[in-house]
Amino acid sequence: MSKEKNIPTITVNYNNNGSSVTSNELGMRAMQELAYEKRGEQYLLIKSPPASGKSRALMFIALDKLNNQGVKQAIIAVPEQSIGSSFNNEPLTKFGYYYDWEVTPKWNLCNSPGEDGSKVNSVKAFFESDDKVLVCTHALFRRVVERFGIDAFDDKLIAIDEFHHVSSNENNVLGSQLKDFIERDKVHVVAMTGSYFRGDANPVLMPDDELKFEPVTYTYYEQLSGYEHLKTLNIGYYFYSGAYADDLLKVLNPEEKTIIHIPNVNSRESMGDKIKEVEHIIEELGEWQGIEISTGFHLVKTKTGKIIKIADLVDDDSSKRPLVQAALKMPEIKTNRDHVDIIIALGMAKEGFDWIWCEHALTIGYRSSLTEIVQIIGRATRDAPNKTQARFTNLIAEVDASEDSVTDAVNDTLKAISASLLMEQVLAPKFNFTPKNQQSKEQAGFDYGEDGYDPNKENIGFNEEKGEYQIEIKGLAMPEGEDAKRICKEDLNEVIAAFAQDKETIGRGLFDEELVPQELTQVRLGKIIKEKYPEIDDEDIEAIRQHAVAALNITQMAKKVINDEGNDNIKANTALIDGIRKFAMDVRDLDVDWIDSINPFSEAYSILSKAMNEKSLKAMAEVISGKKPNITIEEARELAKRALKFKNERGRLPDIKSSDPWEQRMAQGIAYLARKKSEQQNG
Repeated sequence: MSKEKNIPTITVNYNNNGSSVTSNELGMRAMQELAYEKRGEQYLLIKSPPASGKSRALMFIALDKLNNQGVKQAIIAVPEQSIGSSFNNEPLTKFGYYYDWEVTPKWNLCNSPGEDGSKVNSVKAFFESDDKVLVCTHALFRRVVERFGIDAFDDKLIAIDEFHHVSSNENNVLGSQLKDFIERDKVHVVAMTGSYFRGDANPVLMPDDELKFEPVTYTYYEQLSGYEHLKTLNIGYYFYSGAYADDLLKVLNPEEKTIIHIPNVNSRESMGDKIKEVEHIIEELGEWQGIEISTGFHLVKTKTGKIIKIADLVDDDSSKRPLVQAALKMPEIKTNRDHVDIIIALGMAKEGFDWIWCEHALTIGYRSSLTEIVQIIGRATRDAPNKTQARFTNLIAEVDASEDSVTDAVNDTLKAISASLLMEQVLAPKFNFTPKNQQSKEQAGFDYGEDGYDPNKENIGFNEEKGEYQIEIKGLAMPEGEDAKRICKEDLNEVIAAFAQDKETIGRGLFDEELVPQELTQVRLGKIIKEKYPEIDDEDIEAIRQHAVAALNITQMAKKVINDEGNDNIKANTALIDGIRKFAMDVRDLDVDWIDSINPFSEAYSILSKAMNEKSLKAMAEVISGKKPNITIEEARELAKRALKFKNERGRLPDIKSSDPWEQRMAQGIAYLARKKSEQQNG
């Protein structure tokens, strides 16, 4: 792997204003204060990144509900036992709050021995007691509901941590139970997640149920901008051929605190034996010196002569792993930077794993779930003294045209690129789009300075306090319905996720040289949104579409500015912000039609072409071109709708001989429908 391939797909620099780690008079950090303001809501959905303090936010909210809102008991469900420790006792009054958080040890069922099946009766005993808080796993919670019914939870608070494990799919038991709770409407629910994405196509909640939840959204941008130490986050994917361990040191710096997630044993990146993979990684890092008796960590002498400590969470030998796990829970893990240097894991050290010193999250093999990627990145985005930079690396096997599974390899690579694109949206500030006029600017809070309003210059503003851009776009449609307004305000990233995770969309966007961008930005995205939100009318679907493609393409163009000019020409502490501002100011009259004409994946291809060899690129292009779809009746109808809008604006139908490829494509859609109609009449 040559050095030219080590190109981050994006580098985001933050302001370090300290706001997200500073506590108010009640001991609440910024996100916790934001959530606490909504504590009176019956249904609360907290969407906030790892390390923002969701566990303690729940403590504040639950204590208020128990003491002031008539709620009898609180049941907290976490996805796995190790996360239960996040809800151990906390002396909150010491920091200014009115009550302490106390969980009787026997009611933290994540800490007690035995299987979940044997703990069901313990939950029944808790219900019959005067105690207030119980902590259990999702699995145990599901069993309790199945055993005792939803009415057993009346007047109680149900808190679901890592809420993305829930799905509206009828086969998701926890999702079905939650729907029943909402229909009965006699519980309070607090749902918390670091990512609202799922790996599958199913929404977490159906739109009608989601509307009942009051959202609290705290973005990655707000979180990282409010840190004291961490200033820069790099996201990148890199390619290798052969065994990944042979190329490991080209992306791994042994001097950095790193979590390495090796690939699933069934994946194409796996070397076939997880134990030998760990041994191979250790050999690459240096000379093995033995085992530290007190922790079970491997001691390895690197090529520079430094002894580093490596925690192996892959080996599940019962005589080894418990000691390593216990060592990673020692107080020293938070207080001593040198307690451990590298952690190697397979399915562990993702959700709820707190190692503040981690500077590099290295994942080998693609991950189909964006949620998993967000969780893994979250391991490296903790704030810690003298930690100014962090990075996430996805190391992926290059596509080999000679492989029998070349199509699977292409699909894996597309998923990795999709995840990178989506993380760029997750890491960016919020966007508040408005049509181009003075009144909309004033409502959005634009600061005009002493010169006042100038329609030729001022089409962009940035609200530092909210971490939000206000951007004017000519011809922008605004949502009218409450559902559509909520989606444009809260859920654009979910819309973009559905778009970028569509293999046909991203494949054509990257490799179809004849592609007309509007086929993706208008036709394909419009279809995806309609399928995702079937109850929303066509006018609001179009408004959502315009807002989503604007957010995606403005971020992509800002990235292009950064990559073309380099961070040296952009303010060092606000690279992405200044990239967006420079792009928007260079194009002072941002227009919906112009934004639609940008291929959202062109910059991703530019980076991919530098990171992958020509042979692999060609192999990917051949697979994609072999699947190039013909026009469908649904696409033709959508093209005809766009053609009608074109006629209303210009007084004529699109011309199939036009030099404008989008006008040609609309005309082809009309011609296709006419041909189909003729065939039916003559058939």
